[in-house]
Amino acid sequence: MDVEDVVRHIVESYEGVHSVEHGGDWFFFYGPDGDVDMTRTFPFATVVTGDHGETVSNLAADGAYRLNLGLTKASYVERFGPPPTERDDAGVLRTGADYAARDRLVPNPFYASQYWVGVVNPSRRTFDDEVRPLLDEAYGFAGRKHDNRAARAER
Repeated sequence: MDVEDVVRHIVESYEGVHSVEHGGDWFFFYGPDGDVDMTRTFPFATVVTGDHGETVSNLAADGAYRLNLGLTKASYVERFGPPPTERDDAGVLRTGADYAARDRLVPNPFYASQYWVGVVNPSRRTFDDEVRPLLDEAYGFAGRKHDNRAARAER
C-alpha cells in the first residue's frame, strides 16, 4: 500500500474525520460536528512521510512512510506489554523494537508511552489483517473521548 491508499481509506471509511496535511505528513482528527479545535485535540492516527529530524524509522528512503495509531491502554498492553519509560540520547523509547522494519507493527518510537503504535510501509495483507482493526479501535476511542469532552462541557 502507498500513502495515498492509507489516507484515502481513513478519509473515506470513517465519518466525522478531519484530515490535515502538513509538509507531506497527515493528521487525522475526529470531530462529527464539523469543527475540531486542533490545539486541544490529539489526532487518532497520523501518517509520517519523512524523517523530519528523526532517523530511527528510515523514512527518508524512497516511498517510506509510517502509519501511527493511538490505542487504548488495554489494547496496547495486551499486544506489547507495559509501555516503555526509558529513552535513548535521541529521545527514542527503548522497546527493543526495530523501528525501521517494514510491514511490522511496533510500538511508536516516540509515543509508545502514550499507547501509540506504528507500522512502516504496511502491505495490503498487514493493513487488512492487523492495522484495520486497530484503526477501527483508534477511531472509536477518539469518538468516546470526543463524547466525554462534550458531556463535560454541558455540565
